Amino acid sequence: MEKKIWLSSPHMSGKEQKYIEEAFSENWIAPLGPNVNGFEKELAEYTGVKNVAALSSGTGALHLALILLGVNSGDEILCSSFTFSASANPIIYQNAKPIFIDSEKDTWNMDPELLEKAIKDRISKGIKPKAIILVHLYGMPAKMNEIVAISKKYEIPLIEDAAEALGSKYQGKMVGSFGDISILSFNGNKIITTSGGGALLSDNQEIVEKARFLATQARDDAPHYQHSHIGYNYRMSNILAGIGRGQLEVINDRVNKRRSVYNFYIDLLKDIKGIKFHKEPNEDYFSNRWLTAIIIDPKETGVTRENLRLGLNSYNIESRPLWKPMHLQPIFSESKAYVNGTSENLFNNGLCLPSGSNMSKEDYERIEIAIKKFFK
Repeated sequence: MEKKIWLSSPHMSGKEQKYIEEAFSENWIAPLGPNVNGFEKELAEYTGVKNVAALSSGTGALHLALILLGVNSGDEILCSSFTFSASANPIIYQNAKPIFIDSEKDTWNMDPELLEKAIKDRISKGIKPKAIILVHLYGMPAKMNEIVAISKKYEIPLIEDAAEALGSKYQGKMVGSFGDISILSFNGNKIITTSGGGALLSDNQEIVEKARFLATQARDDAPHYQHSHIGYNYRMSNILAGIGRGQLEVINDRVNKRRSVYNFYIDLLKDIKGIKFHKEPNEDYFSNRWLTAIIIDPKETGVTRENLRLGLNSYNIESRPLWKPMHLQPIFSESKAYVNGTSENLFNNGLCLPSGSNMSKEDYERIEIAIKKFFK
């Protein structure tokens, strides 16, 4: 069987090695060190956010964000429903309650109208939500003007989950720079990777300093081990930060390549009726195109997204259904949700296509042959 074409596999540049070798030569094999400091500084410069804490995962960053905003047992957190479960799980870590908000059709992200409806409804019941977790899906920026305005109007802090969207922009401004606190992920399948890792970002220096403190087991300033707070082992290692520094050197190339993958599919599928793409609504939106996603109308195409997924799989080509909304997940079946049917429809009919920046000419050719044979 031919080698597998993955949905989105790690793509090393060769620039990572110099930072890793330096860490080894200087014996900085620890959760701290020059690469961690350098990666934080370079991420801040790239995103335009003043302060960054490099952490072990995006999930850990979200967990710390909730802690730093004072989220406690019983508090309600408004969260995008159409996302990966890691966006919602940290709410449960704090024994808080997720309130899921459905998507709008333009960007597939959190619907501002439903968000405001939910806030008004919760307040009318005597419960003001403690925070908003907004996700930029597949790299597509959300409707940030509306969502930021709602966050400010009701004085509810905004956590911007940009795990899938490093390099994306809204009105020329980097996503990850709109939230009171923002998070990134550098998991192996992301647009750049540190193998496993994440980051917490904020213009508020005190928040980021406290995040670093909590992420290193909350050790007080004392010659012995003394702890006045519950701490976590969430700091990024110096080795992984070195990988991140090398990856960050090629971030613009990676974004450009992902966008060219998207254009490849646009051209390949242009004559097939019943297929719609996850498009940028207008010039305000610039997506990193982390994953190219399509919607298949079975009434027009005569096939379902599952038919296409299995067809590609028969050629050893990975594709994946869009995220199953959180309000449809068994673990969150008891959670309150404000829905309009958008994310459920997207899940039922949507598919993510192979989008790796390291796909070869031969990979493109195999994908083209498989898709043409399938629709023929």
